[in-house]
Amino acid sequence: MKTKLILSAICIVSLSSLFVACSDDDNDTTKPVIVINEPTDGGAIKTGSLLHLDMDLSDDVMVASYKVDIHNKFDGHTHTSASTRAVGDSITFTYNQSFDVNQKNHHVHDHIEIPILARQGKYHVVVYCTDTSGNESYVAKSVVFDANAEEDVD
Repeated sequence: MKTKLILSAICIVSLSSLFVACSDDDNDTTKPVIVINEPTDGGAIKTGSLLHLDMDLSDDVMVASYKVDIHNKFDGHTHTSASTRAVGDSITFTYNQSFDVNQKNHHVHDHIEIPILARQGKYHVVVYCTDTSGNESYVAKSVVFDANAEEDVD
């Protein structure tokens, strides 16, 4: 009788721990969705103006945060970290900023100042998004910094 009681208690404890371990966040393996409306891939950004960042972030459970990383791709890389160094009278521009969200859907409209002395050439604009379960996705756009580009008015 004692053995049956002990086995029953073990079964109940085991089943209870199984249900506790299966919370919604533990089962969330879906990565957040990032839709970048601006800048457009291959677009030109005038140095000394504002880069318009317009995007929508969403997740089936909750977006926790996002990060915007802008760095040069002068060496043709596909997402290694950039360094800041001077070339003549220009500077190699980098931007790296993180933001907390804690919403299921989040719209971002931001303006990032591109210095007039930013070195002209190809850059990556990469957005990383993480949900509350730690799932991460990213989207990258290639842009060109050009002193002769038309300034985008937004």
